[in-house]
Formats: sequence, structure tokens, C-alpha cells
Amino acid sequence: MLATPSKADVTVIIVSWNTRALTLKAIETLLENSGDVGMHVVVWDNASADGSAEAVAEQFPQVELIAHDENIGFAKANNIVAATAQTEWLLLLNPDTETHPRAIENLLEFGKNNSGAGIVGGRTVFPDGSLNPASCWQKSTPWSLFCSAFGLSRVLPDIEFFNTEAIGGWRRDTVREVDIVVGCFFLLRRALWEELGGFNNKYFMYGEEADMCLRAAKLGYQPMVTPDAQIMHLVGASTKLRSEKQIRLLRARMSLMQDHWNPAWLPLGRVLMWFWIANRRLASKVMSIGSNGKAADAEWKKIWDARHDWLRGY
Repeated sequence: MLATPSKADVTVIIVSWNTRALTLKAIETLLENSGDVGMHVVVWDNASADGSAEAVAEQFPQVELIAHDENIGFAKANNIVAATAQTEWLLLLNPDTETHPRAIENLLEFGKNNSGAGIVGGRTVFPDGSLNPASCWQKSTPWSLFCSAFGLSRVLPDIEFFNTEAIGGWRRDTVREVDIVVGCFFLLRRALWEELGGFNNKYFMYGEEADMCLRAAKLGYQPMVTPDAQIMHLVGASTKLRSEKQIRLLRARMSLMQDHWNPAWLPLGRVLMWFWIANRRLASKVMSIGSNGKAADAEWKKIWDARHDWLRGY
């Protein structure tokens, strides 16, 4: 249920960019399934060209809308909204999500009962109800990057030893400590947000929540997820091109290594990143020999050609 900023339990922040229909559905399901939780909902629109802001204003006048005149990215938009929040809790929710019954209520209760976690998240599924494992991750290491670079995590995805970042084999059906809670469904106390200084604005899109979770861990917190708070998440709906999304993800990954790895490991990390995408580019070229696969090969060529850019990070 909606409440005034001063009386709400949680401020829900939705940052949208050209996801009109999805954003409307995200708000609709959030309001329908919030349970016994007082929410102040803020939608920040990053200069969408598809009428997102106008549609939100028309269909949900009770929601606070901030229609910005330029795309300032996910991290900075959340920082601006969080700076004016009055509630004890902050919840980041992606516009390409649909909230399931009691998800907000259960996640808030979980956060209150697990103060040592600092940051908590839930379980995500695809529209057909199948597991979307991208609700949480373990941090990257030289070993996990080696497994990615040489295909071990793809060949043996359900064996956690070879697919450590994705926590291979775990169905997200138990409470568990994780390194990274993904920003699509991301709850923490406002006091901790302020202690951490919010998101690092250099992470324009992707990587900002991983950086925050790793910084929280340095303060002694251990992020957690619960299967009792479930949402649907499409993943990457605002990014249409594979190459565009992958370049941003690779740049974020490189920045996370620079910010959180032992500096002695960084040269190895860069080499493994290079080999990883080189191998993917080679595989896409082989697959494009027939009529199928040419479009994918074109996207991987763009990613490979941008290697000098993403290897520098943000």
C-alpha cells in the first residue's frame, strides 16, 4: 500500500529507460502485491523516448514521478532519489520485473531478521516460471575467470566448482549467503546506504550493485537472499543489442577487478578477459559459416573490436 514519505516503511525506487509497457506492469504488480507494507514509490525516468514518463503520470498519478531530461544512468539516478528518502529502508526494483504476492513484505521481514546481511534480495524467475538464476552471484576470482575464459563454466554449468560466479547447481530455493545481490530486487537500510556513500557513479550501468555489496562486506556485512520473496525478472530489457550490453558488462567487470582484486592479480585478469572474448569471437565465427549464426557473429565482432575500450574499465 502507498504511504506518505514520512510514514512509509520503505522507499521503492524504479529507474526506467524506454521500457514503457514493462514499467507500467512493474508498478501495477508492485501495488497489487505489496502486502502489509507502507511504500513510497518513486519512478525516475531517464529521458525515455517511448512515452514512459507520460504513461506513468497518466496511469499512476499517486506515484512520485521524476522525468529527467537526460539519461544519467542507473547508479546516479538511484543516488539522487535515495538522497531525499525519509524511510528506514530502500528497495531498488527494476522496471522489467513483476512483483509476486507477499514478495515485498517477505523481503522486508527477512531484512529485519538478518541485520548482519546488510543487503538482501530474493528469488527471480522468467515469465514462464522457470528459474532466472541472475538474482545473485559470487564475486569473480582468477579461477572463475579462467573457467569462463576456457569454457569450463559453460560445459559444466551445474557444478559449482567450475561455475562459481553463478553458483552452479543451486536453484535459489534456500536461504543463502552470497557475495552479490543483483540490483533488480535489492533491499537495505537507508543508514547503510548512506554509510557506503550510495552507488559509485562511475558504474553507469551494470556493476554498481556488485561494487556496493563488496564494499559492504569490507564493513563486516554478508549479503543474503531468500526464496520466500520472489519476482519475475526479464533481464536487460532496456538494452536491445547483445554487443551493447556485453560491452557494458565487460567494462563493469574490469572495473570491479580494478577496485576489489589484489593489484598483483590484475595483469592475469586482463589476459583472461582477453582470452575469454577471443574464444567467444572464434566460436561465433565458426558458427557463422552456415546461414545461421551470422547475426550473432556480427555482435561478437563488435564486442571484440571494442576490447581496448572495455579492458580499461570505466
